[in-house]
Amino acid sequence: MAKARKKARRTTHRSSKGTKLYAVRDKSGKFKDIQSYKRAHAADIKRGSKAEAATAKKKTAKKKAAKKAKRKSVAKKK
Repeated sequence: MAKARKKARRTTHRSSKGTKLYAVRDKSGKFKDIQSYKRAHAADIKRGSKAEAATAKKKTAKKKAAKKAKRKSVAKKK
């Protein structure tokens, strides 16, 4: 069984001006980078998850199968 990898974590902070920030930590817990929440959140929204990709793949496969079945049924009628 494979050993589970520990994810890098992000914690939220506020700057002195009141801007919301993400502090990105490395696997050992040390600060690696500090990003603005707005920029980090926008990047998260643009990037899809593995589950979303798998669902989209299933959806396209289902559409192709339905299209193929429709073509077969039309060909049989002729």
